Formats: sequence, structure tokens, C-alpha cells
Amino acid sequence: MKNSAKNVVENMFAAFSSGNVDKFVETVSDDTVWIYHGTQIIPAGVFKKKEGVRAFYTDILKKTEIINFEPQQYIVEDNMVVVLGKEHQKVKRSGRELKQKWVQIYTVENNLITKMEEFATSEEVK
Repeated sequence: MKNSAKNVVENMFAAFSSGNVDKFVETVSDDTVWIYHGTQIIPAGVFKKKEGVRAFYTDILKKTEIINFEPQQYIVEDNMVVVLGKEHQKVKRSGRELKQKWVQIYTVENNLITKMEEFATSEEVK
């Protein structure tokens, strides 16, 4: 289970990085819940079911250009995958660049992500 849970999360990250919305949504369960606690700059939100996750992802693509997205460390225990990472993005509307460090916690059941919870901090790049 350890490796398969990690593989599911890695497949989701690959879809995210490639911009493939359908492949991204295929990695989550029908009843998935994604909780984003927000940052100093980006507001918090809760996204439910495949439709909510699709909205979460398309909103990111619509509003930002991802310059760098880097999962740095995986911690796996049974069906839980904790990922520490960082990213650099540019807000399309304002041109502001943001850097974030984050911790994402995934629960994987039957090879699908049933829950994601993210804690992040962000700063504007000067």
C-alpha cells in the first residue's frame, strides 16, 4: 500500500505539472475533500467531490503561471502520504510573483485520493 499510495500522489503531481485537468481529476475519488488553509496572500478554501477539485485546479491555471513546482520530500505511512514542497508562481492579472512552501497531506483509498489538506506560507518575490 505504501508504494501505491505514493504512486497515486506522484501521478496526480505529474498531471498537475503537465496541465492535464482530466488526468488530474482522475486521481481523486468521487467523494474527495480538499482543504486548503490559505496563506498570507492566497485565501483558504474547501473543495468537494471531483467537480470541486476540477474548479480548484482550473482556477489555479486561470489565475497563475506556475514557474516551478517542486515536491521535495515524501513521508508515507500506510495510506497517508505527506509531501513537503515549494513552488514559484506568477499571478497573471498583476504580474506579481509569489513563492510558497507547503505541506500537503493525502489520504489514498482504492488507488484514489480521498482527502488532501494543505498548509502553506507565501511571500511576494521582490
